[in-house]
Amino acid sequence: MSYDPDNIFAKILREEIPCIKVYEDASTLAFMDIMPQADGHTLVIPKQAAVDLFELSADAAADLIQKVQLIAGAVKRATQADGITLFQLNGAAAGQTVPHIHFHILPGSILAARQHASVNADREHLQTIATDIRAALADS
Repeated sequence: MSYDPDNIFAKILREEIPCIKVYEDASTLAFMDIMPQADGHTLVIPKQAAVDLFELSADAAADLIQKVQLIAGAVKRATQADGITLFQLNGAAAGQTVPHIHFHILPGSILAARQHASVNADREHLQTIATDIRAALADS
């Protein structure tokens, strides 16, 4: 599969579609999942165009996992979760639905997550959680 520059995450990176940002720097963007499987469900994407882990450069992959570690810690503190589930899917056969590499940060266990969340969350609720996560990042 080749990279589609019109995928939803590419549009978010170009600010054609809004998102509730949690973190951004020159190489990475983290934002709230609008159909969360748990309160605090956060997505972390590199700004490099890559469908999956295998298309991502080694340097970008190393940078991305460091950012995932940082943001996951903030999500854990902000949501007071006992644990964090991280997952990253590669290819449609693995369940990847957006063809831009991304990590999911899910407070708690994926086994307790809302299965197949298909309803957009209340934006005010997401904003409140995002504010808590940003505050936890600032305290890092």
